[in-house]
Parts: sequence; structure tokens; C-alpha cells
Amino acid sequence: MRDRYLELIDQIVAATLQGKIRAKAQVYDWLQAEIEPGTGEIFERCLQTRADDIQPQLDQGDELQQAKALRQQRALKTIQSEWSHWQKENQASAALQQVVDAIAQADTADRLAPLLAALDPNQADVLTREQLQQLAKQLEQRADQVADSATLLDFAAGLTQGLQIWQRLDTHVVSWIYDQARGSIGFGKATESRGPWASWAKQVNSPELQRLFQDLADHQTVTEAGLPAPMSVQSWLTLAVVLQRLQLGLVVWFDKQPYDPTAGKRLSIATFLTFSVVWSQLSQRFQALQQSTLADGCFQIILQILRQFAQQPYFPLYGGLFAALSGEPLQSLLDYLNQPLRQVPNTATKARILTLLGFSQRALGRYQQAVNFHREALAIAQAADDRPCQIANLNHWSRTSVRQKDYAAAIDTSQRALILARQSGDRLGEANALANLGYSEVFLAQQENALDSDRYEQVLGYLQRGLSLSEQLGDLPSQAMCAHSLGLAQVILAQHEAAVETLRKALYIAQNIGDLFLQGVNYAYLAEAYRSLDNTEKAIATGCLGMYLLHQIGSDQWRQPAAGLSILYGQLGPAAFQTVVEQFRPQLLLQIGVDGYDYLPKLLTAYRQSLT
Repeated sequence: MRDRYLELIDQIVAATLQGKIRAKAQVYDWLQAEIEPGTGEIFERCLQTRADDIQPQLDQGDELQQAKALRQQRALKTIQSEWSHWQKENQASAALQQVVDAIAQADTADRLAPLLAALDPNQADVLTREQLQQLAKQLEQRADQVADSATLLDFAAGLTQGLQIWQRLDTHVVSWIYDQARGSIGFGKATESRGPWASWAKQVNSPELQRLFQDLADHQTVTEAGLPAPMSVQSWLTLAVVLQRLQLGLVVWFDKQPYDPTAGKRLSIATFLTFSVVWSQLSQRFQALQQSTLADGCFQIILQILRQFAQQPYFPLYGGLFAALSGEPLQSLLDYLNQPLRQVPNTATKARILTLLGFSQRALGRYQQAVNFHREALAIAQAADDRPCQIANLNHWSRTSVRQKDYAAAIDTSQRALILARQSGDRLGEANALANLGYSEVFLAQQENALDSDRYEQVLGYLQRGLSLSEQLGDLPSQAMCAHSLGLAQVILAQHEAAVETLRKALYIAQNIGDLFLQGVNYAYLAEAYRSLDNTEKAIATGCLGMYLLHQIGSDQWRQPAAGLSILYGQLGPAAFQTVVEQFRPQLLLQIGVDGYDYLPKLLTAYRQSLT
């Protein structure tokens, strides 16, 4: 190849010196006809060789030699210019050829990984639909040249079918939002069959995809009914193409919407997390079906989604996981999401994902695991000089320390977060740090029974400044957290009427951003405040909602409102207690549905039995 390209260059130079090259386009056409994709480095070295060959004549030759060498140099520069032009025109084709080479040269069992790497949306140049079609054709053509052609043919067929199905779905990516006429546009609760999956199931012509999408519509999770038998590589790749394009299409559309309770960044966050969870569930199902290669492929896609998510400006350093996981056993899903992170190097992206998982572990009551996540994320963020991520992990660590009743550590980490936030100008981090500092001080003072008036004013000052700053910044997750912290402090300080007002504000924000964990804990503390105000009816209603929502996401904090309800149950007796619950049935149904309402007495009974 080297000799061939040296001869090509010599021919073009000779033709130029003979006056046969009248336009640069002739050189381009020559290169287009002779240079093979994937051999660019060889051609560039040959160009450099010829440039080096004439340099001595330019430097030391006689006038005649120098004149000829100068003309040769100009010809080489023309070739270099048209070579750059050729590269730009053929870069995509060369890249596809490299993908095909990587797939063909890999062992049969390992061929899926390079293909998925080529589909990664985190690349500088994401493959277009036309390029994916070209890739499918090249794989089909290359199949004749490899020993095991079946894999390449499966890949080609899977890509082609995936693109065909996507073409049918393209105009229906967000149509379900309008079809539901202002109904729930999130991914819904387990009791709902609304949302995108049912709509998409009607548009696909693949029985396997129809079954899977309908399963997600009915159960909000991948069950054995949705994936009853092993799936072929071709069908799996079809699914991968369709799901990836749906996710990218949704995010693009949501990112263009205003930030409000029904659209915008909240739904982009939910989309990233929902598709991560779906792929996690698929991975578990493929493992159960003993298809480890497809399970590994699922994890590779999860990594791609999480990496893309972590690079978004709205990545939720202070919450946001629970909206996408409503109705699901959160603990097991987080275990699935954690597995692919073991493969990720220490990058800023990994630090941000660990931050999200650490926050979620705290909600589950797995405090030491949460601390471990935040410590690791903090170290990685420091190495990557990601200040907002460092501050967020100090803030989360502080709140986790409160749950561990290590109030001195909570105060220390919140102070570190506050100092670092002020030094770096991170006002969002400062707002959370102020709330955490006041939050921690309240618990320490309560433990020491030493909350005098001066300290009381100082503590509330921290909390109120944190809330005010988060409101100025317009960051809803931080507003929800700061308002909750202030309301909780007011409950502890026996300012129950003020606590009700603050917690209801925090609850409203938490509902708008879809944070089920904060909704649950706000209901729990509202129940405490109402119980202290002798408003038994509202204490029962809010306690039921807090208990159910926290239990629904797998948080151990469901036992807190259950304890308060158990006391009221004992005071009122079963009949009177049930009368109150029935009184609030419409409000409860609106929040947790019929299944949730029917489950309330079973849940309370389970708590009471756990005490005996």
C-alpha cells in the first residue's frame, strides 16, 4: 500500500509539472478513485516522505534544482489541500469502515461491544440515521469475508429493522402527551397504563417490542410476561436502536420546553433515569434467561445513558431520582444501576452518578453505603476539580450524618460545604449548606437540650437564608430541601403552626418536581405537626400518605409516620380510625390510587405486628 501511494503521489506531481492538472478538482477525483478507506495514515506518511525527499534540493541544490523542487513542493501542497478535503468528505465512511473492521476482527462472543461503542450518543459525531443504514450495508457486505458471518448478518438485520421501526415511531415520540389531554405525562405509577409505552406499543410492528412495551405500560417494570423467552441478537439490537432513539428524541423535545410542573427539565431528568432503569431491568431478565452477552450489552447502554445524563447542565446534584422510579422497588433497582459503575474509571462523570446514587441510598436508610458513595464521589470530584460536585457531596454527607445521629460530623461537613461554596461562588451549594448547617444544629441542640434564644435565632437564620437563597436562584429541588429543613426544625422547636405552613410549601414544590421521597417525609412531619395541634383527622390523612409513599420507594422512613398512626389507632380504636381514613378517601385516592388506599390497613398492621 505504501509503494502504491508513493507512486500515486509521484504521478500527480508529474502530471502537475507537465501542465496536465488544470484544477484542484482533478486532484480530488484522483484521490477519491485511488485511496482506500481506513488507509489515511499510510497516505499521510507517504506525503511526508515525498516532502522530506525534496527538502535537500530546496535547501542546497542549484537554481535549476531549487526551481524544480519548488514546483514539486507546490504540487505536494495541492495534494495536501485536496487530501484534507477528501478526509472531510470521507471521514464518516472511514469511521464506519473502522467500526466494521473492529467488529469483524473481534472474537464472535465479543462483537457486540464495538458495535454498541459506535452507537454511543456521547461521541463527538453521533451517527445519523443515514450513517446507520450505511453501517448495516457494510456489515452485510463484510459478512462474506469472515468465518462466522451469522453475527454480522444479525447485526445488519437488527440495525435495519430497528431503523424501520424507528421511522414509524418518529412522529409519535411525544404524541402520547397530547393524546392524554393534560393527563399524567410522566412515566406514571404502577396502577396507571398511561404514559408513552402503551402509545408506542400500538405503533410498532414487532410482536416482541409490542409485548415488551405493553408490559412496561401495564406494570412499569419488565416482567417475565414482557420477555418470556430468550431473545435473538437481531431482535435485541432492534430493541436497542428503537429505545435509544426514543430516549434521545424525548430528551431533545423536553429540553426545549419551559421549566414547569408538566414539562421541561424535570421530564428530561425522568427520561434519562427511566431508560436507565428499563435497561437495568432488561439486564436482570437476560441474566435470568442465561443470555450473559445481551445482559452485558444492556449494562454498556446504561453507562452510555448515565454518562450523557451526567454531562447535562440540569443534572440533579441535589435530588431527582424518585420521579422516574415511582411504583418500583427502589433498592433493587439501585443495585442494578450500581453494577456498571464498577467499570467506569475515576472521572467527573462517575462522581456525579455516585452523588445521585448516594442521595438515593440515604432515602433507603442505607446510611453507611450512602456515606461510602459520597466519600468516593468527593475524592473523584476533587481530582477532577468539579467544585459543584464536591460541595454537593459534602452537603449530602452532612444530611446522612444527621440520619446516623452524628451531629458533630454533620455540622463539620456542612461548614466545609459552606466555606467551599462561598469561595467558589456556588450559590446553590451555599443555599443547601446553610440549610444543612441549621438542620444539623437543631438536632445537636435537641440532643444536648441546650437551645437557648440566641442559638435558636442563629439556627433559624441559617435555615431561612438557605431557603431565601434557593428561591432567588429558582432551583426547585433545593427549594424543596431547604423548605423541608426549615419545616422540620419548626416541628422540633414546637412551632407547629409555622411548621404546617412551611412543610406544605415544601410538599407543593416536591410534588411539582416529582420527588416522591421528599413528598413522603413532608407528609410524615406534617402528620407530627397536626398531631401536636390535636388535629387528629389531618394527622391521620397526612400520616397515611407519608407512610405509603415512603414504603413505595423502599425507604425505611415509612416506619416514622406508621408509628404516629399506630398511636392514633390505639387512642381512637379501629372503628373510629377507619372512619377518619374513609372520610379522606377522595384525597387519598388522588394521591396513591385505589391500590394504595386498599394497602394502607395492611401496611399499618404489618408495622404494628413488627413491634410484638
